[in-house]
Amino acid sequence: MSTPQLILKQRAELLAVLCGGGSAEPLDCVLDLLLAWEVLVWEDYLSIQVAEKALNYKVRQLLDVVYDKGEDACSCLLAAMNQVLPEEQKAGLCFGEECAVVGKNRPDTATLTLLADRPVLVRKLRDNIDGALNVLLTTDCFTIKDCDVVQLPVYTPSQQVRRLLDQVRFKGETAAKTLLQFLEQTETTRPNPEDKENHPSANCMLYQKKLRSSVAAQSHTLSTYGGTGHFSLDDIYTDGLLEVMDGSGETTTLGLEDVVGPVGTLNDDADTFLVSGEAGSGKSTLLQRLHLLWAREALLTNIFLLFPFSCRKLNAEHRELSLKELLFLHCCWPDRGQDEVFQFILDHPNLVLFTFDGLDEFKQGFTDEERHCCPTKQVPIPVLLFNLLQGTLMKGVMKVVTSRPQAVGPSLKRYLRKEVLLKGFSPGGIDCFVKKHHSDPAMARRVIESLQANSVLLSLCHIPVFCWIVTKCHQELLGSQDGIPQTITDVYLLVLQHFFQRKSYQPQGVLGKAWLEEHLDTVLKLGQLALESLEASCYVFSGYELQRIGLTEQDVSMGFLIYCNDLSVTDCKRYEFLHITLQCFFAAFYLVLNRNSDRSAIYRLFQPKNKQLSGLSQRCLGHCIDSSVEGVKSHVTETPNLQITAQFVSGLLSQRHHNLLQECCPTAVRERKAKQVVKSLSKGMQRHFKSIPRPVEGEKKSMHAMPSFVWLIKCIYEMQDSSIAQDTMAKLDVEHLKLTYCNIGPVECTALAYVLKYLRNPVGLQLDNNSVGDVGVEQLLPCLHICHSL
Repeated sequence: MSTPQLILKQRAELLAVLCGGGSAEPLDCVLDLLLAWEVLVWEDYLSIQVAEKALNYKVRQLLDVVYDKGEDACSCLLAAMNQVLPEEQKAGLCFGEECAVVGKNRPDTATLTLLADRPVLVRKLRDNIDGALNVLLTTDCFTIKDCDVVQLPVYTPSQQVRRLLDQVRFKGETAAKTLLQFLEQTETTRPNPEDKENHPSANCMLYQKKLRSSVAAQSHTLSTYGGTGHFSLDDIYTDGLLEVMDGSGETTTLGLEDVVGPVGTLNDDADTFLVSGEAGSGKSTLLQRLHLLWAREALLTNIFLLFPFSCRKLNAEHRELSLKELLFLHCCWPDRGQDEVFQFILDHPNLVLFTFDGLDEFKQGFTDEERHCCPTKQVPIPVLLFNLLQGTLMKGVMKVVTSRPQAVGPSLKRYLRKEVLLKGFSPGGIDCFVKKHHSDPAMARRVIESLQANSVLLSLCHIPVFCWIVTKCHQELLGSQDGIPQTITDVYLLVLQHFFQRKSYQPQGVLGKAWLEEHLDTVLKLGQLALESLEASCYVFSGYELQRIGLTEQDVSMGFLIYCNDLSVTDCKRYEFLHITLQCFFAAFYLVLNRNSDRSAIYRLFQPKNKQLSGLSQRCLGHCIDSSVEGVKSHVTETPNLQITAQFVSGLLSQRHHNLLQECCPTAVRERKAKQVVKSLSKGMQRHFKSIPRPVEGEKKSMHAMPSFVWLIKCIYEMQDSSIAQDTMAKLDVEHLKLTYCNIGPVECTALAYVLKYLRNPVGLQLDNNSVGDVGVEQLLPCLHICHSL
């Protein structure tokens, strides 16, 4: 079959892989190669890269232009795609016979060299764009306006480089020569990696090989959802939205390769890169992808050794360790030359990367009070970790840390090189994830159509863990008799139903209306484990802890708990919940259904953190827990997990779920707890309203809401009771409501619209510096009639 016929036959598939995930990078890389190989001329390039057109338009235009150029051009296009696309995306595609690109004579002008060497120049300039712009500016080749055009925040670093090359080519020969001379000088001043003092020994090379193999094995499957079947990370991974904010508040979109790059740097003297995002936004999966690509030598190629750590698992390490013991016991043991390998690490910190996943799950909050700089001295794990992060120990080693935003205080932010924000999926990312999850295109199409038909559900799916739940529970979703899920509680009840249905002994796995009552014993035992461990900031459990609660192998086999791949030297089996939000969900179930809980348990759940008392008898959730239980440490529950639990409690006590719970807990008990939730929400709102300052004469009365205000709004939404929303808004008397920097996404917009539509008087609503997006704006439509400005 000729190559033009191949392109026609595979047109839909080629379009899908070049648009997959919504990133323009694959298309840009293919265009770079086709320009360099002289398959496309500059006019062709401009006809494809039309600024206001969507990505799928540009790909179709490329396919049309190349098809019209004939057999040779089509062969080169397929060769370029074969070179650019990762192996997993090439499966099922035919690229024809291998195309030998004919070598051309070296161009005789600098502007033509920019085209001929374009793929190489993009790679070289990505980390040097500031230096290049500075040289072009000082030599009067560029104006400040030219630099601003190149560095627009909407561009990724690779796109900024391409914009720079296009601008330089437009400026002419002098600018092109200046740029090429700058790159030549940069190359000559770069240290030679083959210098003897930088060249690793044979033992170090062996250790690197073993470490790569170990990291690849740990990262190959998606461990977060491993309890319900193992997914290859290559098959299921979908890029999330990554943004970085500069000192002036402008945001720039990043690719995965830019997480540890120079874009967005705020502190050149620091070595710690923070990836922050809400629970379920995909932080652990992103880090896992980073590990896998390093192990395959596809990313972070300048890093010789990468050491991955889980803060959740470091919690279980009670021994005092030295840095050497931490690296070799928790990551990978050198078969020989341990001292030699460790000395190489100490001598070359710039070639080493540490990653710490889930800093928000570490029991002890960050402190820089105790200094430690000796790599061979044994100290407690918190001391070791905190001194690594602040650079007192192993200065020069890059550290990538993931955490929820609330867990990162000002004391740690002083030591951050930059903070990258993970915002979850874009609309295109949701479609891409669903298609990857379902091998049947018809089923994927049905799920996507059901999401697009319900904007509330679509807004939930911007958070990857919710998207996974909806995709996983598609049969219950599409065949639901109770309507489409509206709240987060609805979505997690879908999970419960799905997992119990998988294990149902009834014909065809059909569950009866009393399915929760049938599995109540399992739910309560999992709930007790979740609540007790959540209160103690514990996320990994031993077999003994499961046995003490009374959990059996059958309970574990339901899939809510998964085996924890502990890399430490302990031999006992350890377990963890499928996701931290699932642990909060079961904890909420126990609070709602436990008939013996203290009457003040609900009130304490909704109390501000600064009013919670410590001590076993006065812990915020302590009255729900048997005080005779031994070995439960006195830790204040982390505020984010406590707030997620409170949301689920609000949802479970709503009238929507009365029929589901009526046989599991006496009506009088549930009604009492529901009244306690309503009273707690009312008091919480009153605290915010009392803080509203008197307006300055001539100005509007304004309220600047805090993130905890948004949390209370979300709890009200979970209850789905319009009378509560009406009563709450009746007491809010402002003309301007400021909700900046409150981590508001589409999910929060749904809750805000539900409550704010009951405002008595019009307000100006300010939502700058959030992640509202198009779907979020759509969710705000029900309350726009009461907003005189947005």
